[in-house]
Amino acid sequence: MRGWERYVRKVVPYVPGEQPVGKGLIKLNTNENPYPPAPGVIKALKEMDGEAFRKYPDPASASLCRVLAERYGVGEDRVFVGVGSDDVLAMAFLTFFNSPKPILFPDISYSFYPVWADLFHIPYRTQALDKDFRIVKEDYFQENGGIIFPNPNAPTGLLMPLKEIEEILRANPDSVVIVDEAYIDFGGESAVRLTDYYDNLLVVQTFSKSRSMAGMRIGYAIGQPDLIKAMSDVKYSYNSYTMNLPSQILGVKAVEDEAYFRETVEKIISTRERAKKRLTGLGFSFPDSMANFIFASHEKAEAKELFEALKKERIYVRYFDQPRIRSYLRITVGTEEEMEALFRFLENYLA
Repeated sequence: MRGWERYVRKVVPYVPGEQPVGKGLIKLNTNENPYPPAPGVIKALKEMDGEAFRKYPDPASASLCRVLAERYGVGEDRVFVGVGSDDVLAMAFLTFFNSPKPILFPDISYSFYPVWADLFHIPYRTQALDKDFRIVKEDYFQENGGIIFPNPNAPTGLLMPLKEIEEILRANPDSVVIVDEAYIDFGGESAVRLTDYYDNLLVVQTFSKSRSMAGMRIGYAIGQPDLIKAMSDVKYSYNSYTMNLPSQILGVKAVEDEAYFRETVEKIISTRERAKKRLTGLGFSFPDSMANFIFASHEKAEAKELFEALKKERIYVRYFDQPRIRSYLRITVGTEEEMEALFRFLENYLA
């Protein structure tokens, strides 16, 4: 070992979904929105001049914070934005999870949580989902250094009702509870309104899924002003210019077009519900997803073999080679045409 190598931080990194390129493929593996962003976003992008690239961006992303605050009916001092929800969540880990007590999150969940915990030397303990892949709220009624979970959960797609989130909040007044709502727009009520009543709740959302802007990397958090100020202080101690100006400009346009947002979300929900019926008819079983994906297992077909067979036909889904979920594939809800192509393949494969 070379001398400097002993001081290199060794971590097991997060493994993102494959990003295949080329024409004629069907990409149902990373939960992107299959529809374009709002027309106002496209128009603003075409009209963007060199000033959006030449100058430093507003470090506070004030214009974006303002429209988000207006949409959710909160003060601007209750909004934090970052470069995708991953950036926001990482900043929250750095800011709030500094206790010697372990933080808690589900054993089957977003696989970046243990990566951040290891990277930032945060002790953690995973809580097992029940046999139906549901979060057991009582598992979070114990001493901890913080709590985080997605709602709906990923990769299962199951939704926890707000009353159960409130029970977790009431049981943990001295811990910050983070609800990661990357998929909330596809089914369920956001916990944002609970931030009016609980000063230890941080709700994190993203533009990557329901707003069709994964490539722009926009995420945000809503909580009480003290939480937001603490995160901002950490941000300005690390990198003040996190979000580029084009993202700020286009993000504002996305939020302003509420009608298009609702229309697109409803299309995905409708396609998802039809897909559930088709998959059931083909012998698949799955948790009742309220996200923009379905976590499906077949009664006879082996998941990894099916994953590889789909890939050969340039249809990409997600396979997790992990305990308890090796027999499942996570299938993003695509357009009606993309889903029909998937079903045609499955009908032939399973015949």
